[in-house]
Amino acid sequence: MIDKRKILFSLRRIQGQVNSLKIPWIEKSRVKLDPYKILIFCVLRLRTKDKVTEQAFKRLSQKASGVYEMVKISTAEIERLIYPVGFFRSKAKAIHYLSKELIEKYEGRVPHRLEELLSLPGVGRKTANLVLSLGYKRPAICVDTHVHRISNRLGWVTTKSPYHTELKLKKLLPKKVWSKLNPLFVAFGQNICRPLRPLCNKCRVRNLCLKRGVKYEGTKVKRS
Repeated sequence: MIDKRKILFSLRRIQGQVNSLKIPWIEKSRVKLDPYKILIFCVLRLRTKDKVTEQAFKRLSQKASGVYEMVKISTAEIERLIYPVGFFRSKAKAIHYLSKELIEKYEGRVPHRLEELLSLPGVGRKTANLVLSLGYKRPAICVDTHVHRISNRLGWVTTKSPYHTELKLKKLLPKKVWSKLNPLFVAFGQNICRPLRPLCNKCRVRNLCLKRGVKYEGTKVKRS
């Protein structure tokens, strides 16, 4: 049986280690971002490096900071502003269409309920939960590749999909830590608990980790 006290202890240890690491830009900037901007950032972020996403987002925000400004510019202009993010043409169309949907169905506001967010074109659970947690400061667990991998690696859950990871974590963790999990595990997963060759010798919770799926351990931080 999983000891919830050990999980919370592990989270505190990870938090202490992450405090000295590079935190993802969107999490550092969350106090300045409204739900709409977080939604747009998530669209741009898919299959694109963080640095490229940040630069594209800033260019686009300077031209259109809100939903009503966004629908006034053409998809061609959005393409130009967000290039070279991955799939920039399809993302430009998605941003334009999504903005129109928000105006037509929600008077230009981003809904604050999970079901309504999931009804928006191109919005999945990961994006919806990030909007809820960062945009509306509501308890939500955004399960991306890092949260899914690390939760299974530690032995907290035994799941094959992010959806089931989310459900299991909601039963294990108190609501007060739900929204903290994603930024914590993204920074931890990028720097210490990497997909391949994790830095187990540097990890502060290595004695509490089952190391599921770890075949080889790394010895130094990979330079980008």
